Amino acid sequence: MTIRVLVADDQEMVRRGLRRVLESQDDFEVVGEAADGVAAVAMARELRPDVALVDIRMPGLDGLEVTRRLAGGPEGVRVVVVTTFDLDEYVYPALRHGASGFLLKRSGPALLVEAVRAAVAGDQLVSPSITVRLLKEIGGARSRPVPAAPVEPLTEREVEIAGHVALGKTNADIARELFISPGTVKTHVAAVQRKLGARNRVGIAVYAWDAGFTGDARAGDAT
Repeated sequence: MTIRVLVADDQEMVRRGLRRVLESQDDFEVVGEAADGVAAVAMARELRPDVALVDIRMPGLDGLEVTRRLAGGPEGVRVVVVTTFDLDEYVYPALRHGASGFLLKRSGPALLVEAVRAAVAGDQLVSPSITVRLLKEIGGARSRPVPAAPVEPLTEREVEIAGHVALGKTNADIARELFISPGTVKTHVAAVQRKLGARNRVGIAVYAWDAGFTGDARAGDAT
């Protein structure tokens, strides 16, 4: 299957670099480039890419609004927000608007490819260390909001697994630590996602940080 990608960034040099990395993969195709947010939304709706890489700061519409319109719209385009800084005031709202993940521009080609493939698979899109660091910094820089109640209560095991997801752990990591199979972890993650109305693992992570589930996960690691 060919993975179709739209690249949106206001710097031509950045777009060219992203295209070069993406098209080094036999199964990737860059279907379009947009230099501003308005063009990004229009092209995504016309071309229907599998994944859109979206710069957080663009003229016309910023990456936050582009993410809201694409990830939250009927097209349901998977969006990976790209940012320059480790802590960017726009990253957390972007996740709230439905971004599947985020990527630091300095992260390198391997992580870019990993992010796109993970997006297509519906999995987490960035390396765990970056996800956890940004969520920690954002969480420490603001008062913790009261998260919306899930449509169904989470079980004790689901709370535990959500906490591990928020710490950036993969299904395999969680399975090893809880002595269960990766398939069982996957089933629990899907149940948590459904109950929270989360679009992806990042959505689960944001909720778990807000709800304080990460403390339970750390306590489990220490035992």
